[in-house]
Amino acid sequence: MNEVKESLRNIEQTYKLFQQQQFTFIAALEHCRENAHDKIRPIASIGQVQSYMEHYCNNSTDRRILLMFLDICTELSKLCQHFEALHSGTPVTDSLLEKCKTLVSQSSDLSSLRAKYPHDVVNHLSCDEARNHYGGVVSLIPIVLDLMKEWIAHSEKLPRKVLQHVSVPLASTKCSMGATCPHQTTDTQTPLKTNKHRKLPKTSLKSSVKDKACLKPSWRPPGGKL
Repeated sequence: MNEVKESLRNIEQTYKLFQQQQFTFIAALEHCRENAHDKIRPIASIGQVQSYMEHYCNNSTDRRILLMFLDICTELSKLCQHFEALHSGTPVTDSLLEKCKTLVSQSSDLSSLRAKYPHDVVNHLSCDEARNHYGGVVSLIPIVLDLMKEWIAHSEKLPRKVLQHVSVPLASTKCSMGATCPHQTTDTQTPLKTNKHRKLPKTSLKSSVKDKACLKPSWRPPGGKL
């Protein structure tokens, strides 16, 4: 759980930097729409942003900010996979995770998505046209981050054994990759201990033979005198 919380904090820090450059992001999208002669459709999906960057982006500044957005979306998608591996889920956490996975998919329609208070990303857009075209894409990341925080909050309330249930298959995976596993170590040590116990009688026999040798009288010549 600590690892996913740390990953989420890192994504949030990157997003704060991105949020400070929202005007640059909107300008980059505007340039790409002009180059693509696509001024009618709103920015409706992550895949659309990807396509704009690959085919209609003409300067390094626009490419940098679009790539930053796409990288954050990729990290959010990876974090969804980590969430799935952490525990089997409850109806609440499953619902939250499913929403996250849907939102960060390449083809998900974001056009009607709007981040609400306390987020003000939509309010920072300059006019109604901008809000209609870019409201969804600027709302995506803050909404997903909120859902992930909520998922963590619910997951932390679960019994520890529920969170640890994946430790067994993970251990099996490590074993299959050649790593040392607890049950392998135990099996290896057991015969060693057994062998030691088996050798003990031999040692005791040798010592008893030496003891008997020490108890024998000194050698005397045939006449009986030393």
